[in-house]
Amino acid sequence: MTIALVTLACVFAVVSGVNDGGALLGTGLKLPSVRPVTGILLLMAAVAVVPLVTNRVAVTFTTRLAPMRDEDGQAAMALAVLAALVVVAVLSARGLPTSLTLAVVGGVTGAGLGWGLPVSAGGVAFVLVVGLAAPFVGALVAVVVNRLLVRLVGGASLPRWHRAGFALQCLAYAANDGQKMLAVFMVALGASGGSPGVCALIAALFGLGTVYGLPRAGRTLSREILASRPVHGVSAELASGPTVIACAAAGAPVSMTQAIAGGLIGAGVAESTRRVRWHPAAKIVLAWVVTLPASGLLAAAGTLIVKGVIA
Repeated sequence: MTIALVTLACVFAVVSGVNDGGALLGTGLKLPSVRPVTGILLLMAAVAVVPLVTNRVAVTFTTRLAPMRDEDGQAAMALAVLAALVVVAVLSARGLPTSLTLAVVGGVTGAGLGWGLPVSAGGVAFVLVVGLAAPFVGALVAVVVNRLLVRLVGGASLPRWHRAGFALQCLAYAANDGQKMLAVFMVALGASGGSPGVCALIAALFGLGTVYGLPRAGRTLSREILASRPVHGVSAELASGPTVIACAAAGAPVSMTQAIAGGLIGAGVAESTRRVRWHPAAKIVLAWVVTLPASGLLAAAGTLIVKGVIA
């Protein structure tokens, strides 16, 4: 089981890069101040280093939702990750990009219930409430940030704000959303945290997935939901980074891509509601709504089937 779950954790890290990495870079592609190669290397560095300082969100996945530290926990986590990957793949194939973090939260909850683990109702409710609020908070902050940038910041200084916003995003992702990858390795290895070697491996696999996923994910966020200009991307970065870092401080896993999407919509609304392409935005929200229950039900069903076969 350990070898199988470590292998699955490696695949999961690559898929996380495909799903998340491109979206993180995509918001600022219209500004040359952070080149894609530089951005990928910065993201990888953050993913490798930040979990060595704090792993509160990873611990939420491994203990706060349901305890997953023994063999039963390993089996439940494996089924949770498989269910999350299936749901995200199906929705993405239908043109509905979604949150891998939401899928994992649903998968862990469903697999825990199916396996008979003591799932914490309070822990699940806490994660859901914070996860639901994060995109809206990001949008509200982006409205303010966009108006300040337009009024106070000249075009010449926008690249500096872009670099600052992207650095915040890297830190936020590594402290929060990216720790779902570490959580799977922690359960697989029976560890309470991440070693430098494990974190470096996660960063390398994540970077590989980011290279592959950059074109599609970046296009979805920066073009489909908004007729985006550079100031919109910078506003979204400066809004989503602190929002997600605040959630990390509380140990609440939230989707960085959700926060960025909320920030982009808020930046567009700050200028005109007509700038936002509401139909694609609604499709993304629909995917978010479907993701968690679908992952939970699939993981629970898979767990019951596996238990029946074992019995």
